[in-house]
Amino acid sequence: MNPGILLALLSAVAYGTSDFIGGVGARRSSPLQILLIGQIAGTLALLTAALMLGGTPTTTDIAWGVAAGVGSAAGGLFLYRGLARGRMGLVAPLSAVGAAALPVLVGVVLGERPGLLVWAGIVIALPGIWLVSHEAGPSRPQQSWGALTDGALAGVGFGLLFICLAQIGPDAGLMPLAANQATGAVLAGIVAGAARPRPRWRGHRAAIGWGAAAGLTGAVGTLAFLLSSGQTTLAVAAVLSSLYPAVTVLLAAGVLRERLSGPQGAGIGICTLAIVALSLG
Repeated sequence: MNPGILLALLSAVAYGTSDFIGGVGARRSSPLQILLIGQIAGTLALLTAALMLGGTPTTTDIAWGVAAGVGSAAGGLFLYRGLARGRMGLVAPLSAVGAAALPVLVGVVLGERPGLLVWAGIVIALPGIWLVSHEAGPSRPQQSWGALTDGALAGVGFGLLFICLAQIGPDAGLMPLAANQATGAVLAGIVAGAARPRPRWRGHRAAIGWGAAAGLTGAVGTLAFLLSSGQTTLAVAAVLSSLYPAVTVLLAAGVLRERLSGPQGAGIGICTLAIVALSLG
């Protein structure tokens, strides 16, 4: 199997685990606290690794890292805002599908020409991601357009993250990833400072543990995606990495004993078929 496939799947596992940890932590603390602490922890970890491992990043590589950080922070911001509207069943799947579809389109524009089996895997994966991310439940119709916009913008942000990371050169080392995380930390800090009411930090020491764990696993996912995009096409790396909602759902079912819905179970099955098709392609 192509190492890029395995690295993209590792990215999905890491991103899905990060979302699970962050989601559990957000139930105990402010989501903005978890987001900010996670970004800071990821920055420190990747900066330390970058200084130890070296590399020769160009100014362009650093710029792509910063742009990726903008996409990541924007995606997280719109995702949180959409979830706050109470439309998880619309926002989450839209953001995940957007994160997968946008890099595929950009990859084609840049000259990538996936084979027939790879295209089949991509086509299968998108509805699978939608189903596994979807949570059925009552909602107010007047919220739909706002949630639709938030989900689409979150997908664009996460898609931008994947596209920009794939442009970083192979000799750049980890400094562009540290720039990515640092940009996300700065933007998350600005949002947290402007939030009303502001998150209360006193008495929330647990947020440090949850946020740091979410940030570190998310950083692993970003690193795995960067390595994957150097071993396979942007389309394949992005689609496989975007299967992270399946990991989050499975962890919630296994650890928190949350019940899988019928559509989610079907989505996991479809995603499995997509992995097989993409691996064989």
